[in-house]
Amino acid sequence: MSHATLEEAAERAEDSLAPSAPEFEPGVPLETAAAPGPRVFNPWIIALVVTMGTFMEVLDTSIANVALPHIAGSLSASQDESTWVLTSYLVANAIILPISGWISSVVGRKNFYLISVVLFTVFSAACGLAPTLGALVIFRVLQGLSGGGLQPSVQAILADAFPGEKRGMAMAVYTVAILCAPVLGPTLGGWITDNYSWRWIFYINIPVGVLCAFFTRMVLQDPPHLVKARALLKKHPLKIDAIGLGLVSLGLAATEIVLDRGQELDWLGSTFITWTAIIAVFAIVGAIIWELRVKNPVVNLRLLGERNFLFCCIIVLGMYTSLYATTFLLPQYMQELMGYDATTAGIAVSPAGLVTMLEVPLVGWLLSRGNDARRMIAVGIVTMTVGTYWASMMNLGVGEASLIFPRIIQVMGLGMTTVPLSTIMFRFLPADQTSNAAGIYALVRNEGGSIGIALSSTFLQRMTQVHQTYLGAQITASNGLAAATVRATGSATLGSPSDQHYAGLAMLYHQVQTQAALLAYMDQFRLFAYLLIALLPLVLLLKRPPKIVGKITLDAH
Repeated sequence: MSHATLEEAAERAEDSLAPSAPEFEPGVPLETAAAPGPRVFNPWIIALVVTMGTFMEVLDTSIANVALPHIAGSLSASQDESTWVLTSYLVANAIILPISGWISSVVGRKNFYLISVVLFTVFSAACGLAPTLGALVIFRVLQGLSGGGLQPSVQAILADAFPGEKRGMAMAVYTVAILCAPVLGPTLGGWITDNYSWRWIFYINIPVGVLCAFFTRMVLQDPPHLVKARALLKKHPLKIDAIGLGLVSLGLAATEIVLDRGQELDWLGSTFITWTAIIAVFAIVGAIIWELRVKNPVVNLRLLGERNFLFCCIIVLGMYTSLYATTFLLPQYMQELMGYDATTAGIAVSPAGLVTMLEVPLVGWLLSRGNDARRMIAVGIVTMTVGTYWASMMNLGVGEASLIFPRIIQVMGLGMTTVPLSTIMFRFLPADQTSNAAGIYALVRNEGGSIGIALSSTFLQRMTQVHQTYLGAQITASNGLAAATVRATGSATLGSPSDQHYAGLAMLYHQVQTQAALLAYMDQFRLFAYLLIALLPLVLLLKRPPKIVGKITLDAH
């Protein structure tokens, strides 16, 4: 036996002879000088509590969509003006998401989450009480600023509360919330608006917020590394990266306005959009340069130097661009071309959310069993691509099953990918950077949704015009088939031969418009399917997370 081994054995023997500290349950006082530590709750209790607040916040990103006509009528505003109810919330969310990690490091993660829940609840009540559209928009901005930090805070809390081998199941609970809330939002908002009042879509946040705040105060504790970092901050004067904060806020707010209002105002054909886009570009470029050079940035962009985090952000950007684009396109397709009403269209796509609730826990369980997250990400991207491309093969004569199943396959692929992405992106980052990383990740995900809606709405209108031009060029007097169609459709109407001829032309033109719109929708689904499959090579660039055998971690190479 070597000399070093003998010394280690002697040390173990001394440790066994040394008096051990008395055991006690956390939170139970002892008749000793030792002070009791804070009560430690089961991580699953923490996961359910913090996910409750996230579900409430994500629900509010879509619950007001169907209520806009009622809001406009109630507050004596135009339909165009009422869209600021949505835009203002998204802009405020975009501003707060990337800086939430910095705020957590200053005030503490528990305090930040608790303050966010309380203020979100207060401003939800204020939105319901708003007497004018201007007041409602102001309260929506404050509501978005308050709730924007909930999403990244939850991911950081779960990453710290669960060990690596159990983090997949924890992220699965979070994923169910962020995937199901947008699906349930329009359906719930429509039902509340039709049966009660649009104000109740904000009032329902009050009881949820009160419960969430109560349980958050009870179960949540800051991790040791964050407590230590805050203690160090208290010894030094607080330095705020005011320039970085201003550039990030201005750049993201301007970008969100351009994406949300660009198509409606004809993009660069509008002076307002042109100047807003210029401001966005200069502010974002300036923010990137400044944040990479300053010592204590408000948004730590240096985290993107870690390979897994960078490629996870790119993958989630592409996936949520495709998801929100198709979520925007499918209900419009069903209502405008197939004659569905809003409620029926919402019910037709809702089974995808139910399937996700069953699928995501299974994905989390597979991750906890040691399955390679990279393979699951690859399979999820392929599955989502298949569902999106399947939607491009529809026509105006399909039944409801042909509308429901492509959506189910698409959302199944998303659920199969989101959980492994949320798990793998934290594995190679320092523990004290989880809040910053979660803020950047949530921002990328939300911006992907904004980009997807902007691209789909723009390309849909422009491709409809292109197809209409090509199809209309075939309707000439020398085209025998076109002439025969005009005669056949016009003969079914009453009137003189000239009246019948013009009626036939009008009916034919309507068919041309319908077919052009159909071709444009199919083009969009194919475009986003191609975008998804282009993400697949990025999976090969991800590092494999370390394997955990018992309590021994094996480094990945």
